[in-house]
Amino acid sequence: MADKRMTEAEVVGRLESGMVIGIGGWGSRRKPMSLVRAIARSGLEDLTVVSFGGPDVGLLCAAGKVRKVVYGFVSLDSIPLEPHFRNACQSGAIQSEPLDEGMLQWGLYAAALRLPFLPTRAGLGSDVMTINPHLKTVRSPYADEEELVAMPALTLDAALIHVNRADAAGNGQMLGPDPFFDDLFCRAASRAYMSCERIVPTEALLDEGPVQSLHINRMMVHGVVEAPGGAWFTDCAPDYGRDEALQAQYAASAKSPATWEAFRAAHLSGEEG
Repeated sequence: MADKRMTEAEVVGRLESGMVIGIGGWGSRRKPMSLVRAIARSGLEDLTVVSFGGPDVGLLCAAGKVRKVVYGFVSLDSIPLEPHFRNACQSGAIQSEPLDEGMLQWGLYAAALRLPFLPTRAGLGSDVMTINPHLKTVRSPYADEEELVAMPALTLDAALIHVNRADAAGNGQMLGPDPFFDDLFCRAASRAYMSCERIVPTEALLDEGPVQSLHINRMMVHGVVEAPGGAWFTDCAPDYGRDEALQAQYAASAKSPATWEAFRAAHLSGEEG
C-alpha cells in the first residue's frame, strides 16, 4: 500500500486559490484546525468553503481567504453563532449560501455518486428557496407527481478532515460519538486530505476501536498528516474535549481588527508540521 504521509505545508501546496474546499467535522467538533491554520497563513485566497461550519469557517473568513461559504450552519456549539463568520456576512466580505442541513448532506451525496442532483423534501416551504433562487424543483415522474427540491451536487476540488487514528495508507478511524459526513466530503472531492491524532500500523487500528469505527478507507484519501492536537481548540473525543477558554478568546477576538490581530499573532504565527 502506498505511503501517503504528508505535512500540513505539503497539503496546502496541493491547493490553489479559487478552489471549492469542503471541511469536515461538525460545528466546533473534530475540525481539521491544523490544516485550516496552515491555509490561514498561506497565500491562498478566493476560496469557496463548504461546511457544517465552526471555527474553520470563521477563522478563514477573518484571515481573508474566503469568497463564498456554503453551509448548513456555522456555530461554535457552546457559542451559538460564529462571530467572525457573522462579521464577514454583515460586512459583505463574503457571499453566503445557507442551506437546510439535509440539503447540504444530499448535495455532498449527489457529488459522491457523480450525479448532477438528488431530489429531496428538505428546504420545501422554507426561505432557503427564496434566498437561493438558483435552486430548482422537479416533479416526481410517478403517479403522485410530488414537487421536490432538486439539490445540485456539491462537487469539491478538495476535502479536509480530521480523525482520531489513521494508517499511512489513508484508512481513517473515528473513536468519538460524532462521525458524521466526513466520508461524504472525501467522496465528493477530487482530492481528500486527512489529518489525525496519531498514525498507527494498519493492523493496530482494530486495537484502537471496533471495525465500525473505520469510517474512512484509503481509496478516499490522497494524503495523511499526523497532527497531535490537530483539531485544537475544537472537540476531538475521546482524545480531548473542546478548549472552552481558548474558544472564548477566539470569539472575543471578533470584537475589533485589533483584537483579531492580537489573537492571530498569538495563535496562528507558527508553522505546522
